[in-house]
Amino acid sequence: MQREQVGIAVTRNLKFQMRSCFLALLKTSLGILSFIILSFVITTAQSSSKASATPPPPPPDITADKRLGESAGPLTTFEEELRAKRAIKLAEKEHEDNLNRAREISQLGQDLKNCLKDRSALDREDTKKIDRLEKLTKKIRGEAGGEDDDVQIAAPPSDVPTAVTQIADNAEQLSKDVQKTPRQVVSAAVIDRANVLLQLVKILRGFIR
Repeated sequence: MQREQVGIAVTRNLKFQMRSCFLALLKTSLGILSFIILSFVITTAQSSSKASATPPPPPPDITADKRLGESAGPLTTFEEELRAKRAIKLAEKEHEDNLNRAREISQLGQDLKNCLKDRSALDREDTKKIDRLEKLTKKIRGEAGGEDDDVQIAAPPSDVPTAVTQIADNAEQLSKDVQKTPRQVVSAAVIDRANVLLQLVKILRGFIR
């Protein structure tokens, strides 16, 4: 009877020790697993932070690529024809724009002339038309290859009405010169007429200041 009690006590002690060892091992395993998970989370966060802090690579140099493409070799026949067609279309558009400028110049000259039929002075709106006429005339002169050049007018105007009349007449003549000049031709007449018109505008500004 006493031996049985001793055996039971030994068995209980052994089970208790085994349970304690199992719990200790389980705690150790959980601790190691928690450490591994925590390390993984920290490493991932640091990697994400470094990735976000690293600036993105610069965009490719398109201009450099174009230069390389242009200097890569001679153009093919198709490319040369395509480039020539584009140049022709651009020149035609510029010529049409110039014709439109010439028409507008003529219209502005007539508008200024009509303004003085009922009054003797020019107002603010008339001044804007003068500015517009001057700007368009300089553009036409530049398209024709001319530059700023003061010219001598044989019979310069002595008052505002005379100056406006001469401006209207020269604006109309400049419009005609531009319209009858072919696109490929550099017209000295257009340049000279533009310089005369700009000189008359300068004289008119001296009267209305």
